[in-house]
This record gives sequence, C-alpha cells and structure tokens, in this order.
Amino acid sequence: MFKSRLQDGDSKINLKENMKKDNSYLFKRYCKTMELRNDSLLIDAYKKAHSKGQAWPEITEGMKEVGIMDMEIYLFGTRLFMIMDTAEDFNHDTAMTELALKPRQSEWEAFMSRFQDSSSEATADQKWQQMERIYKMDE
Repeated sequence: MFKSRLQDGDSKINLKENMKKDNSYLFKRYCKTMELRNDSLLIDAYKKAHSKGQAWPEITEGMKEVGIMDMEIYLFGTRLFMIMDTAEDFNHDTAMTELALKPRQSEWEAFMSRFQDSSSEATADQKWQQMERIYKMDE
C-alpha cells in the first residue's frame, strides 16, 4: 500500500472529500495478485464475468460501501493484477472483514473460485495477495 497524489483530472477518482487545496487527491493504492487456473475456457469465462455490466451489482456496491473508490484488474497469462484505490483513511483489514460479510459476497467468491487457483472457501482477502512496491519514479 502507498499513498499517492494525483493532479485533478489525472484519474477517474473525483471524490470531493479527498480533494486538497491544490486540486490534488490523496488516497491509498493497493496492488494485489492472484493466479487463475491454467484453462483457456475458464479464463475466457472469468473475463466475461468481469466484462462491462456482468459483475454482480451487489459486489460493486459492497466494495464502494467499505471505502474502495476504484478498482481495475489486469490479466497476463494466468496471472491477475489488481489495482485498488481507497480513501486516505481506509483500514484494509477492517474493510476486508466487513466486505466478506456483505450480502452475496460469499456467493460471488464461491462462483469465482472455479476460475481461481485457490480454495473455494477462501475469502477475497485470502485469495488476493498484496504486492510490495519496490520502485516509484522520482522517489
């Protein structure tokens, strides 16, 4: 996790409560990774389940409710890479515990587990492993 400053207009993040006097936003960014099963049909189905309008609305709403402002997932082969931007005061452990209790979250995790190289009983926080930032330009 790291804190970042974006200049106004540099990102989809446009929450006024995170705006500073200099028109920048202060937020936390988490980068996570996970492996999918090495099966091209399952990978295609996983991509379809995450295509525009296909993710269950309760899941997206639950993420917003716990303080996740934006999320993107990228795929390379079987490796997933997630970028999760949160409010500056976001507490990761508390939010992940709260998220796991949201309506339909466990059902979504069970549905997704058929694609993922992990236990079907695992929570999202157990599946997605946080990555360590080792480089940032100009720091």
